[in-house]
Amino acid sequence: MIRKVIRYLLRWYPALAFIAALSIWAGCAGGLSGTGEAGPEAEPGKHEALVRENRKMKKALAESEAHRERLENTAREQEAEQRKLEEQIARLNLLLVEKDTQIKEIEERQESSQKKLDEAIQEVVRAKAKLRSLESRAEAASNMAETEIALKILKTQQTESEEDPELMQAEQLLKMSAKEFKKENYGGALYLTNQAKGRIRIAQMRLVDKDKEAPVPGEVLFALPLPLQVIKTSNIREGPGLEFKVIATVQPNTQLIGYSYKGSWVRVRGEKNLRGWIFQTLVSGR
Repeated sequence: MIRKVIRYLLRWYPALAFIAALSIWAGCAGGLSGTGEAGPEAEPGKHEALVRENRKMKKALAESEAHRERLENTAREQEAEQRKLEEQIARLNLLLVEKDTQIKEIEERQESSQKKLDEAIQEVVRAKAKLRSLESRAEAASNMAETEIALKILKTQQTESEEDPELMQAEQLLKMSAKEFKKENYGGALYLTNQAKGRIRIAQMRLVDKDKEAPVPGEVLFALPLPLQVIKTSNIREGPGLEFKVIATVQPNTQLIGYSYKGSWVRVRGEKNLRGWIFQTLVSGR
């Protein structure tokens, strides 16, 4: 509402002042040209009055111009303040998404305890044994060996203080798989091996992220990766700033994962190995 009033004044106030000035000038010109009662030989007092009116007119125009400039400055300041508030709101929205993600993660862990997970796995294994699945002994043995090699390679790349819970779970699943293999339940053994492969794949992704994405100065990591989506057509840049090169343009509703932020920029990752930075007001939680 304030901005509309300001625009109205900026548009019409100088025009009205100018029209008033023209009216005064026309009256003065009429008197001086002989169209009125006074003529070229007007009395000295009337001439001085006209001069004073002319000065007043110029002063009014100058004040009008100064007032217009003040209104324009006020409008610019309000626009800058509004942009600042929009950036603060976007930052708060990101922090809210971060907290919501943390709460969701905690709830999921509480609802799915390790005991229930083991019971579910055992149930699937028993079902596999009853159905006498067609998976062959050779296929199960081959997958077990392949998974064991991948597990050993990943474990050698980590220290004891950095043990990945996904790798620990994969190792436990492989032990269960070996037991079912000895029982000649090859279908159950293959199922457990595939579950171990999934855990290993997650650990590999974490290791790649750690090796390739070195944090920039001032970057702050989120407590957990944030599920985000693009609000409108946006550019992904190499770094956190407009001076960095644009590496991709993403469309609305594109799904991304946010890992950290620096200032108003968020480090994200998407499909087809898309990695870069996006301005915070261009994404929201999903």
